[in-house]
Amino acid sequence: MHLTLRQLKIFEAVARHLSFSRAAEELHLTQPAVSMQVRSLEEAAGLPLTEQVGKRVFLTEAGIELARHARVVAQQLREAEEALAAMKGLRGGLLNIAAVSTAKYFIPRLLAAFRDKHPEVELRLGVHNREAIVQQLADNEIDLAIMGRPPQEIETVSEPFADNPLVFIAAPDHPLARLRRIGPQRLAEEIFLLREPGSGTRAAMERFLSEHGVVPQRSVEMTSNETIKQAVMAGMGISFISERTIALELATHNIARLNVAGTPLKRQWHVVHRAEKRLLPAAAAFRLFLLEESGRLIDSPQKGGPSAARGSSRARR
Repeated sequence: MHLTLRQLKIFEAVARHLSFSRAAEELHLTQPAVSMQVRSLEEAAGLPLTEQVGKRVFLTEAGIELARHARVVAQQLREAEEALAAMKGLRGGLLNIAAVSTAKYFIPRLLAAFRDKHPEVELRLGVHNREAIVQQLADNEIDLAIMGRPPQEIETVSEPFADNPLVFIAAPDHPLARLRRIGPQRLAEEIFLLREPGSGTRAAMERFLSEHGVVPQRSVEMTSNETIKQAVMAGMGISFISERTIALELATHNIARLNVAGTPLKRQWHVVHRAEKRLLPAAAAFRLFLLEESGRLIDSPQKGGPSAARGSSRARR
């Protein structure tokens, strides 16, 4: 096969976006140019790499296999470029981060503060569920992962950088919201609003309930914290969630934190990378930034956040 690095780079972008137009936009090319390069690659491979159904692009089995190798090549080239740049004393580079969905409530603030210190670094952030991030770590697709429960499936280096208290919540008019202390057994008859299997928060809740002999009788599974918060406010049931995701709702009294004995459950946020991965300058700088400064930034009031909400509430009164 006579493949070029340019063809592999273009195909990797198409495979990542599953879109010729989005790949063209990222690479600053025209869509016909991207399509032509992929066709040339298919001719060299002797196999179709993509197929189009309606307006959607899918990878064939051969395309999936080639995309995996293309990602490895792209990552190695990027590491070589950044390593040489670091040796020259140059700054910059690409920082590729993945965060679990619960972390989206604070990770943008950390990235903004980091960008203020390192404006030359190009940032790429993906928000996924835990299982997807573990797979990205395994495939070496990302530099760093932000997650609550470090993976056991692969060898990683995991370092805690901030507290992640987990709490039970309900609508403010829920009968349990009026109690000053709630035994875990009182929760058995409630309807639980749960994240999908594989969620770190759900796993922590299941362990907590199991330790107290509580078996939920009724539950509703939901795929996002935002949906769960809206369902709790609507009175559909109770849930277990990171306290950092409900700061605004607590301040505006739209959600009540339940005083369940043994909670808040103390957990921590971790920055994670593959054990054998050599962090390039941008990733190493962000890791150090998280370990040294993230706690202060996460705990400080946000513009338009809880403090602002309380102020506007007082103004209305």
